[in-house]
Amino acid sequence: MTSDTRPGPLRVLVFGAALRTDSVNARLASLVARLVSDSGAEADLALMRDFDMPSYDGDVETAQGLPPGALALHERLDRSDAFVIASPEYNASVPGVLKNAIDWVSRIRPQPFKTKHAMLVSASPSLVGGNRGLWALRVPLEHLGTRVYPDMFSLPDSYQAFAEDGRLSDAGLHERLAETVSGFLGLVEADVRYVCLERRWYEFLGDRTEADVTQRAEK
Repeated sequence: MTSDTRPGPLRVLVFGAALRTDSVNARLASLVARLVSDSGAEADLALMRDFDMPSYDGDVETAQGLPPGALALHERLDRSDAFVIASPEYNASVPGVLKNAIDWVSRIRPQPFKTKHAMLVSASPSLVGGNRGLWALRVPLEHLGTRVYPDMFSLPDSYQAFAEDGRLSDAGLHERLAETVSGFLGLVEADVRYVCLERRWYEFLGDRTEADVTQRAEK
């Protein structure tokens, strides 16, 4: 018996990892969410303020469990096929509030970052566009098993980069961002839709997915 039922659209969590109300990374997240929707996927746009949580403390975790903000982020992440982070660069690295959120959420079992697809983007008034921070952000995410998309997008001179309609003023940059989002969604769709493909995640040549070293982030 055949069925005409088709799978629903991909669901992608998109959030800006800055707390400042007028953050350029929040604007970039909003633009990415629009591009995700234009591609036929479902964008779940969020702000870092939606996931307020204290600094990670093992004693607090033991006594009280995970804070509501961490549970909220986990819920939105768990409902998504993939996620996009628009992250500022603080001192050539990851914003503390974002690293803290990753640390809290990674305590949940099963560990929710494992096998998720992620795309990283950044906006900065500097000429490098926050790119150094994205390289630093890859480290904890990839350690946790996240499949971080190789092609990252960094927006330089961000205070002058946005047009009134929310698009990028530079047509070439806007097209590159749109192509990056499209390529990312194509990869996610291939992984989510073609369930006959067995997932593999190798840390080095000759490694086995069932080896203890590949499971360390899940324990």
